[in-house]
Amino acid sequence: MNKYPLWKYLLILAVVLIGAVYAVPNLFGEDPALQISASRSVDVDTATVDRVKGLLDRKKLPFRSVSLDDQGIKVRFNDTETQLRARDLVQRELGDNYTVALNLLPATPPLFSALGGKPMYLGLDLRGGVHFLMQMDMEAVVAKAEESYASDLRTFLREDKIRYLTVGRRAGGGLRVRFRTEEDRNKGRDVIHEKLRELTLVDAQGDRSFDLIANLSEEALREKNRLALEQNMTSLRNRVNELGVAEPIIQQQGAERIVVQLPGVQDTAKAKEILGRTATLEIKLVDEEHDVQGALAGRVPPGSRIYKYRDGRPILIKNRLIYSGDNIVDAAPGFDSRSSSPIVSITLDSRGAAINQRVTGENLNKRMAVIYIEVRSREKLDANGHPVLDENGEPVRVKERIEEVITAPVIRAQLGKRYQIEGLDSMEEANDISLLLRAGALAAPITIIEERTIGPSLGADNIQKGFQSILIGFAAVIIFMLAYYRVFGIFADTALLLNLVLIVAALSLFQATLTLPGVAGILLTVGMAVDANVLIYERIREEMRIGNTPQAAIHAGYEKAFGTIADANITTLIAAVMLFNFGTGPIKGFAITLSIGILTSMFTAILVTRAAVNLTFGGRRLKTLPI
Repeated sequence: MNKYPLWKYLLILAVVLIGAVYAVPNLFGEDPALQISASRSVDVDTATVDRVKGLLDRKKLPFRSVSLDDQGIKVRFNDTETQLRARDLVQRELGDNYTVALNLLPATPPLFSALGGKPMYLGLDLRGGVHFLMQMDMEAVVAKAEESYASDLRTFLREDKIRYLTVGRRAGGGLRVRFRTEEDRNKGRDVIHEKLRELTLVDAQGDRSFDLIANLSEEALREKNRLALEQNMTSLRNRVNELGVAEPIIQQQGAERIVVQLPGVQDTAKAKEILGRTATLEIKLVDEEHDVQGALAGRVPPGSRIYKYRDGRPILIKNRLIYSGDNIVDAAPGFDSRSSSPIVSITLDSRGAAINQRVTGENLNKRMAVIYIEVRSREKLDANGHPVLDENGEPVRVKERIEEVITAPVIRAQLGKRYQIEGLDSMEEANDISLLLRAGALAAPITIIEERTIGPSLGADNIQKGFQSILIGFAAVIIFMLAYYRVFGIFADTALLLNLVLIVAALSLFQATLTLPGVAGILLTVGMAVDANVLIYERIREEMRIGNTPQAAIHAGYEKAFGTIADANITTLIAAVMLFNFGTGPIKGFAITLSIGILTSMFTAILVTRAAVNLTFGGRRLKTLPI
């Protein structure tokens, strides 16, 4: 009686060893580091690594290691002072084509890393980092939509051969369509009602006016704002990947605001720069009627302007926009089946496809340019390459607009919903452009209206207080169990310690994020974990009082208490799952640790303590039990 088969002991041993492997990496802390990534026009390679190492050696800045992976170069340092000095030097050395961000990287030994052991993610309140509250410019969303509708209005009126004078935006919002006669206005109204149902139309006031005033309907405005907010959130989520941020929080707040939290990021200025970048494509026709050399000499024809290829060659392109990245619904990198060169396969929405089909059909054997546009913010530098500071001592930032012609091929056939961009230098460039086009462009400008930085020291203080609370609660439970249940209390305390190890291991294994509310969940689990042992031990005492033998009392205590323990833990687990599903932010963190703690405590309180009791007392003739 009271003996486990060998496989149960082996199972418990395996769980303990696995738990230790995944929990131990959390003991090694983090290293201050630089993370260096490149823009799409340059590469990060071994030559860049050697360049960074050489710079640090010349400036006598000690570093722990320099490594190269898919995310770029990572340079580890012993302290934050060296890290900060190195950031400024490396940024000036590499230039604006590289992003040099401050970060914190786990200091896990290679042995545990090889086994897949990683420390758990820490939230903003524990690790430190930056918090931004961003306001979207919804007026810009409306203005952009109205410009698009104005272009569509001109197209539809021309197609139906309806004469009009002008189509343009009004100062107070909306569009004004001017006609020569009342008959033209009535025909125009019918066309607009048929093809642009999102617009509401009213006649302009005035006896001699034959104008229509077109405004976006309330429903269309709400939909435009919603889509713009979703696109901006997706774009921001993609961009924080450049910072190497683990578990960023990007969520909507109200109808026009976005909250961005970046745990572990120390460099607020670099975070602002990356989050504010925009990138898109514009498709325009090449001006082949005029000479580019004449334009370079100052004779730029009306309706055209000079652009440059990435290698610096000039090209004359018409100003009229055919369509932009807003009409792109998908972009995927690949290889051309004939030349094996890298390409980006583009898929357009219905409006973009119709425009593309019409324009390419009308301009066969002419050239069409694909222009890559990126807007990013950078520090303004003086003649010596040092940052220019404002009156508050903060670096002055300027916006930089990059416009490059990727390719300008001849239109050989009418295009439609799908086509491909050629003329790319590498597959890495194709991947970068695809990513930016899928969700790289911000649908509306964003302004940071609130900014908070939580330093690593404050995060470390929160960790210390959280650890102290768990330690004090753990010690109190240990003392109580030892005093009240003696040897059986030792079994319960050992299981409680193992329970904490398994909770940390589970958080690390699933790469969950631990926050201060999560620490509260662990502390609650410490108090609840011994409930099962209290029920079991009291049942054993009861069985001893009614005259059962010690072995029978142990067996009955574990068997009869199991139903009660299972019911109590399952109901608590259901509550935790509901908190996770319907809660947000801190509530989710609390629910995660509580759920994991319930599952691990069931294992340790029942299986582990029973194994310890069986190994100690199983198969022995006992007259009494030390309980």
